[in-house]
Amino acid sequence: MGLSIDIEVMEDVLCIRLSGELDHHTSEDLRSRITEAIEKHDIMHLVLNLEKLTFMDSSGLGVILGRYKQIKMRQGEMVVCSISPPVKRLFEMSGLFKIIRLESSEKFALERLGVA
Repeated sequence: MGLSIDIEVMEDVLCIRLSGELDHHTSEDLRSRITEAIEKHDIMHLVLNLEKLTFMDSSGLGVILGRYKQIKMRQGEMVVCSISPPVKRLFEMSGLFKIIRLESSEKFALERLGVA
């Protein structure tokens, strides 16, 4: 199926909406696009909308963890929102929710970061 990546910049927040499958075939493209956008727009915070993400494997988790570290080095925050049940289970099993905040919607995530 592949992965669709929609990136939007709002002030110092990078909002990323993913749909499809995030796996070893698509993770490198996502990693490079997020990294490039963070540096180009001097991004402080990251919102990851996973509502339409149907599948994610460990390489996807690695990309997300790497971008979390990149944002933390900028003293920013990463928020995940609208997560589908199978992807949410993967986040729970991996322990990512211990470091990454979960919000029910993109609107709440943006409000949390003071943008909406």
